[in-house]
Amino acid sequence: MSLLKTQQTNGILTVTISRPDALNALNSEVMNGLQKIMHDVYQNAGIRGMILTGEGEKAFVAGADIRELAALSQQQALELAQKGQKLFKSLEDCDKPVIAAVNGFALGGGCELAMACHMRLATENARFGQPEVNLGIIPGYGGTQRLTQLVGRGKALELMLTADIITAQEAKNLGLVNHVVATRDELMALAEKIMTKILSKGPLAVANVIKSVNAGFSFESEGYAAEATHFGECAATGDFKEGTAAFLEKRQPVFKGK
Repeated sequence: MSLLKTQQTNGILTVTISRPDALNALNSEVMNGLQKIMHDVYQNAGIRGMILTGEGEKAFVAGADIRELAALSQQQALELAQKGQKLFKSLEDCDKPVIAAVNGFALGGGCELAMACHMRLATENARFGQPEVNLGIIPGYGGTQRLTQLVGRGKALELMLTADIITAQEAKNLGLVNHVVATRDELMALAEKIMTKILSKGPLAVANVIKSVNAGFSFESEGYAAEATHFGECAATGDFKEGTAAFLEKRQPVFKGK
């Protein structure tokens, strides 16, 4: 069974991440599937915009697959971060509009995925956060950079250092979310309405607005490289092994700072 469901209507490609039993967590199969979909979005003139969501009511994407993550060496973790950054950058750089329709949890890699989209809509039960420090690691798919761009340095540091999880309304107040609606049906209807409105405009102008906005946040900055490097370094620590083990064993971690 495919972990990514796609449906195309009137030039709008809707992509649904479908691992509901795992709260739609990002594993290697999902990441590779998204990479293939983005290649198609870039190449297929019939796709004019994309809506990205998660299956079910509980989660958009609850984070990375911790079992996969826990097994990584420092070099593998570095390479995973670089691969994730490249994939998420392909969403951000896409000159066709990409909307994240966030239902339920958008945590860790899920929050990073949503932030890579051009805008975010959410249901009232949506929750956002970068709780990686609970595992003894840091955001690795661009979260340290994009969260800072969206909500400002001080609040981004607070959220990442405390691992606090915020409501959809709090996210909207911070500028992380554009709109909040009550139900998933309303969420998808609003995403389609906004996308349809955008697609009624000049496509070259739309593309160039996206390019111009993105030009202010260069991927070539040292921040992304530093994030990937430090993500890898964290993966080599005892704290990371303890943090991921505690998560999988459903207990509180005991960090030792080494």
